[in-house]
Amino acid sequence: MKSKKENPYKEVLTQLIVDIFEKSGNHALNYKQVAAKLNISDTDAKVAIADILNDASKSGLFEQPERGKFKLRQLAVYVTGKVDMTADGSAYIVPEDEFENDIYVAPRKLRQALHGDIVKVHIYDRKKGRKREGEVVEIVQRSKTDFTGTIDISNSYAFFLPDDRKMLHDIFIPLDNLNGAKDGEKVVVSIIEWPKNAKNPIGRVKSVLGKKGENNTEMNAILADFGFPLEFPKAVEEEANSISDIISEEEIKKRHDFRETTTFTIDPADAKDFDDAISFKKLENGNYEIGVHIADVSHYVIPDSNLDKEAFERGTSVYLVDRVIPMLPERLSNNLCSLRPNEDKLCFSAVFELDEKANVIDQWFGRTVIHSDRRFSYEEAQEIIEGKEDPLSEAILKLNELAFILRERKFKSGAISFETEEVKFLLDDNGKPLGVYTKIRKEAHKLIEDFMLLANRKVAEYIGKQGKGKNKLTFVYRFHDVPNTETLTSFSQFASRFGHRLSFRSDKETAKSLNQMMEKIEGSKEQNLLTSLAIRSMAKAIYTTKKASHYGLAFDYYTHFTSPIRRYPDVMVHRLLQYYLDGGKKVNSEHYEKMSEHSSQMEKKAAEAERASVKYKQAEYLQNQIGTEYIGIISGVTEWGMYVEIEENKCEGMVRLRDITDDFYTLDEKNYAIIGQRKKKVYQLGDEVQIKVKKVDLDKRQIDFTLIS
Repeated sequence: MKSKKENPYKEVLTQLIVDIFEKSGNHALNYKQVAAKLNISDTDAKVAIADILNDASKSGLFEQPERGKFKLRQLAVYVTGKVDMTADGSAYIVPEDEFENDIYVAPRKLRQALHGDIVKVHIYDRKKGRKREGEVVEIVQRSKTDFTGTIDISNSYAFFLPDDRKMLHDIFIPLDNLNGAKDGEKVVVSIIEWPKNAKNPIGRVKSVLGKKGENNTEMNAILADFGFPLEFPKAVEEEANSISDIISEEEIKKRHDFRETTTFTIDPADAKDFDDAISFKKLENGNYEIGVHIADVSHYVIPDSNLDKEAFERGTSVYLVDRVIPMLPERLSNNLCSLRPNEDKLCFSAVFELDEKANVIDQWFGRTVIHSDRRFSYEEAQEIIEGKEDPLSEAILKLNELAFILRERKFKSGAISFETEEVKFLLDDNGKPLGVYTKIRKEAHKLIEDFMLLANRKVAEYIGKQGKGKNKLTFVYRFHDVPNTETLTSFSQFASRFGHRLSFRSDKETAKSLNQMMEKIEGSKEQNLLTSLAIRSMAKAIYTTKKASHYGLAFDYYTHFTSPIRRYPDVMVHRLLQYYLDGGKKVNSEHYEKMSEHSSQMEKKAAEAERASVKYKQAEYLQNQIGTEYIGIISGVTEWGMYVEIEENKCEGMVRLRDITDDFYTLDEKNYAIIGQRKKKVYQLGDEVQIKVKKVDLDKRQIDFTLIS
């Protein structure tokens, strides 16, 4: 049998045919219509087109919607994104491309993907008007494989029940993987395997946290759940302990000596690490030399050492309700790098000459040695500001006066003042909450803050203004973007219900009207609600090498220089600043951008862990208040209920719609309200309501309220 002769121009002709279908909107065509569009009348050429269409149909390039007619088969579309789980077990995939819409994935199509995982999704053909749907075809990267929760042990096997509400699968634990865990204990479990067709993954107990409900156990569970280590590796501790605490004369000679200049620290009364100090000197010309002295962490933490790698991985210290999990071992954070009084300490300093109007006449950056004369608590410094006599009264009063001018100038330039009420818990020796109180910020707090802002801004300015375009020096900035106009408009509409009119005609106008509102609501019942919503309408500040401005502070250049004990980006800033002061050339920006991205991620995780610890303590505090009635403000509305914040203690819980029995209520998302379908009763964000504590779930850190009509 004679074989069909291969057309030497088949590849070229195939591409021409594909182009015809693409240009014609992929309408179904027969081979004669394709030939006509190609202006081909030759019979042999038409036969060749027919052969190509038939062969390509068999290979899957074309399909035949009806006999003799062809169209291009739709190629599979794949998108990579992050899994955002919902309570019903389905998920939305948030694409890496921010301009792409989310993709809905049904529970059975998730293929063992978990919340936060990076996955590859096959998108289905979408019918007109319907949301994009797809299925997971590959798990590119697991968000995490370690989970905290409770172990449930039977005679022949064990199951692990995760605390994470978005982890919807229990984990099967073989008995030889228990690692000494006892039934009902809180543990950390690692997923080690997930068989292809199995409903549940298989895991092993990584560590036992302790007895469920105990304060130490629960706080450690929160840390583990957000991926923060509970202790430092042995090699890191050994490296920290091996560092000498003796400051050699040779080292002092390399530095500017401030030991004879009046210097002091102002910190919270219970602080253990003091990473900043202020020096004060009146100059002969009538101006003032103000030194902002920051612990020289980069002197002790050498790049690529065990200490450095661990600090980078942690990214930040974590502040839970009852404890601090430091970024650096105690040997450094509370000893070598802590600017304790009456001790010589190594610092990296920003020193300014200011006139009576707080104008910067001169500035200097570099390494120093200091000797703090005094350690003030905020309360002690505040007493001096309010009139108490003290040997350092002149220094503190003048610093407060200059700080006030710097603050006013900042607000006139367009900075926004967000004064939130910081809730603190009064704890007993076992960490159990006995009461709740609000921390008040006074002039002493603001004094320190304003000089730290000055140092951060001037360091960023000094580097940021050097070089242009490609020659701009690589540096780590604290960038805060302008807010989204749509979000601000939405907030403005809500604020108008409380009688506040906001103007967004310019950045300065926005800041001015927001500040006026913040001033009016200070001390009011809606302060917390309006402030938190205003903050949410702003962009989130990040670390980056790409942009230098800070919208919220109205600074063209801003960085973090003042807290290297507790923030890794500040360590990077110290290293880069010294490198450039020594005459170094521009460094690789991609390397520092990746480090900045990691720092931003760890900062976000630390904030989430802190919020989780507050939620736990709120639940624990109200555990013994079941049935107690309170006045609260509606702080959030969702399709399943409304959040209410108790005015008296700022604890937040939920009134579930199913528990409001006088009507059937639905969410009006646009107006931040829930509305009764028959009686049209409206509960809006910001409304005052009376509630009763119904139920507390410590495991889930949830509080349920009942609405009192």
